[in-house]
Amino acid sequence: MTTEAATMNAPAPERPAKPHLPDAQTVTAVKHWTDRLFSFRVTRPASLRFRSGEFVMIGLLGDNGKPLLRAYSIASPAWDEELEFYSIKVPDGPLTSKLQHICPGDEIILRPKPVGTLVHDALLPGKRIWFLATGTGIAPFASLMREPETYEKYDQVIMMHTCREVAELEYGRQLVESLKDDPLIGEMVGDKLLYYPTTTREEFHHRGRVTDNLASGKVFADLGLPKMNPAEDRAMVCGSLAFNVDVKAILEGFGLREGANSDPKEFVVEKAFVGDGI
Repeated sequence: MTTEAATMNAPAPERPAKPHLPDAQTVTAVKHWTDRLFSFRVTRPASLRFRSGEFVMIGLLGDNGKPLLRAYSIASPAWDEELEFYSIKVPDGPLTSKLQHICPGDEIILRPKPVGTLVHDALLPGKRIWFLATGTGIAPFASLMREPETYEKYDQVIMMHTCREVAELEYGRQLVESLKDDPLIGEMVGDKLLYYPTTTREEFHHRGRVTDNLASGKVFADLGLPKMNPAEDRAMVCGSLAFNVDVKAILEGFGLREGANSDPKEFVVEKAFVGDGI
């Protein structure tokens, strides 16, 4: 046998096997919105049931071979066949420094035990619901804005979202604009959804933080709505710890009380927020 023939018949060198991930799900799509923000979709476990607005633990294997997990709100609604997530990128973050490089076909770890407070069951019935978010805190509301129950329960749905720059609002803007044409809930959404995006560092038609626009009453004037009151208004809050604390104080100033799954009231706050350093 010639050297050439021997080479042709030799078995191909084996590629190193990827480490097996526990609770693995496959990435189906990835979109990078800015150099700091990306969203991705993964397969949904057949057994997974969740309420729109809840979160799960997802992650990858760390350098030590152990699962590195963080809480991520599910951005897709409960009826979706896949799961969507929206994330920041932290260059030195233990998880997102790796997660931001995932591609379709890759696997992530997904622990199928959804929990969270941003669910309709944690609020008393009302006329209006306010979704209050900064940055990637819009993720649970991306789920709830696509949930039919939201429009069955409320006459008006107000999405307030603040980011530093206009480009960082794009994920939310595109989602909101797509809702009226959505074959499942488009007719339900109608004119019920009011979108109020603002920026803090770049010129935009609405400026300022969620807290400032609520406290000053500017958002009520701009949208032609009455000042928040506990008889009619309900709210959900998702952002950094400092944001949550500040918004909670403002809502309590309007007379709203914080609720929970076991004790529904006028507003709820999500404490498991994926923020800087992840």
